Amino acid sequence: MGFCLTLGFTPVLIKYFRANKEGQMIREEGPSWHEKKSGTPTMGGLGFVTAIILTGVVIGIFTHQLTSILLILLFVLLFFGLIGMWDDSIKLFRRQNEGFKAWQKFALQVFGSLVFAAGYYVAGFPMSLRFMGAGEISLGLLYVVFVVIWLTGFSNAVNLTDGLDGLVSGLSAIAFAAYGIVAQVQGQYEVELFCWAVVGAVLAFLIFNHKPAQIFMGDMGSLALGAALAAVSILLHHELSLLWVGLVFVLETLSVILQVGSFRLTGKRIFKMTPIHHSFEMMGWSEWKIDLVFWAVGLFTAITGVLAMI
Repeated sequence: MGFCLTLGFTPVLIKYFRANKEGQMIREEGPSWHEKKSGTPTMGGLGFVTAIILTGVVIGIFTHQLTSILLILLFVLLFFGLIGMWDDSIKLFRRQNEGFKAWQKFALQVFGSLVFAAGYYVAGFPMSLRFMGAGEISLGLLYVVFVVIWLTGFSNAVNLTDGLDGLVSGLSAIAFAAYGIVAQVQGQYEVELFCWAVVGAVLAFLIFNHKPAQIFMGDMGSLALGAALAAVSILLHHELSLLWVGLVFVLETLSVILQVGSFRLTGKRIFKMTPIHHSFEMMGWSEWKIDLVFWAVGLFTAITGVLAMI
């Protein structure tokens, strides 16, 4: 259902944004050859986020799985999606590639994370971290701090990774499919339903988002997917597995942190450009080559991660 709805919604969004001349503003510090993408419709996340929510609600009702667990996942997807939508709207209105100030976006992300943490606590889930093969450690209320770090961190990590046509769409489909399998094995069918709804929706979006992209997902899509992925890992009580299953997102973020840190401390850059997918572009790799290699890495970490979790 998510696949079909996204397949129907996305062309409508493309037509609307083109008619209103509302397109992506390419950042000046990015690769020069990305300038030709300026004007490409953005905020495509509106289509697949809507499709996922409708799929979750409708199928959840018919299968009696519209529980508090599914609702809190849909809340995370919607809330972080709205943060991104607001951010995208500011960029489009001002015709620039900068929306919210960093502290404004962070404050909203923290608020959304705290609401999720409250729902998690009320539902009676364990306030502890599981280490694969090494037991778990109880954190008590400190687990709330972890939840905030996890949701805000991965929403931003996926957002940073969304710099090439189709890259995040493919990686997200792989990661959510991995957790969908784990959810099925655990018998957490509400989480499984959510995961497969996301997989179907982003795969349909990839049809329009692969190079040359007809539409970008924008912050609305990437922030929503990153936060939802973190929330799923928490509900499955395999939180730290996301460091491996989502390794590409982690490495993309780490490259930015190292680059900024090195430049501020030494005045020198470690990479040609960050996030690291741009370094590969600077080395002459095509977007398709980078996508395929990064997807392959994501598939490997997803498969091995699932085998470690089940």
